[in-house]
Amino acid sequence: MTLRNEVELLKALVAVPSVSGTEEAIARMVEETARGFGLDVVRDDTGVKVLVETGRPGRSLALISHLDVVPPGEGWTRDPFIPTIEGDLLFGRGSGDAKASVAAMLLATLDFAEQRGTEVGGTLMVVLGLGEETRNTTMGRAVASLPPITAAVVGEPTNLDIAIAQRGLMMVDLVARGDQRHAGYAAEGDFTNAITRLAADLVKLPSLCQDRKHPILGRTTITATMVEAGVSRNVTPPSAKAVLDIRSTPSWDHPEIGAALRAALDCDVVVTSERLVPCETPAGSRLLAAAQRVNPAAKAFGSPTCSDWVFVRQADAIKCGPGTSRRSHTADECVDLPEVTQARRFYRALAEEYLK
Repeated sequence: MTLRNEVELLKALVAVPSVSGTEEAIARMVEETARGFGLDVVRDDTGVKVLVETGRPGRSLALISHLDVVPPGEGWTRDPFIPTIEGDLLFGRGSGDAKASVAAMLLATLDFAEQRGTEVGGTLMVVLGLGEETRNTTMGRAVASLPPITAAVVGEPTNLDIAIAQRGLMMVDLVARGDQRHAGYAAEGDFTNAITRLAADLVKLPSLCQDRKHPILGRTTITATMVEAGVSRNVTPPSAKAVLDIRSTPSWDHPEIGAALRAALDCDVVVTSERLVPCETPAGSRLLAAAQRVNPAAKAFGSPTCSDWVFVRQADAIKCGPGTSRRSHTADECVDLPEVTQARRFYRALAEEYLK
């Protein structure tokens, strides 16, 4: 077995369980693998970072992804941490999200280091963070510890199509206040039912933040995903709460969304998370042009899912990787192995093209 083969490396990665918060073993394995390739590698509490300096001036390109996976959950028909190949598919937790990208990026960097052309300059980096599947992602600190990044490719499953925009995520608690009373006295009508007040605001949500349509991502969506209320079956509650999942676009920034909610709704609007801002590839992107030259069959699209792109949004960035996003986090997660091989070639060719 040689870990210089992308399929074998992916199998080895999947075989190391790395549920968020337990990534030490896989980080150590990646460090040892990269060091065995002769690459310059650093492992610390932000993840694993590999740098290839060409020795000539130029831009910097970062290939970024993450080492953690979500818990296996239920419904598996195979052991989630024993990589299993059936035909062209490799099954295992994290096989597509995002260890296929990790394997392809590491070996593309090895190929670049060993065979790069004499006309390239600058720096190629691989940045593999921890905790991406949680609120505790380390990518922000990892990026801050590196030299300035000119451009970045975010390795997430896109079937090697190119995401040129990504929705943000804003989480809001919508809280209604009311009076706790015996339900038998509801006919007297001299009190506020928190559930009724919350419901009146919930029906307004589909019409909010709809007057600006992003050309790629469409309109912002505001979705109630959880409702909590009740003291007893015969008591009106003093409060009722709904959790709102807001998928934002660059057409509405998060402070604007918060202001729009407060202006339109009677309930209290409590923002619980707004760090995952929407991202988009800049107009006239040199990186996108290079990616389309390298892989002209790739389609450009807007991604509905969040990623560590937010930490390199000031750079020229795209999201592109092997695997199918709809398989992420599912039982019997799997990845198409031909895409992993193609991804290795794509990342290497893109580095050559962009760093010319």
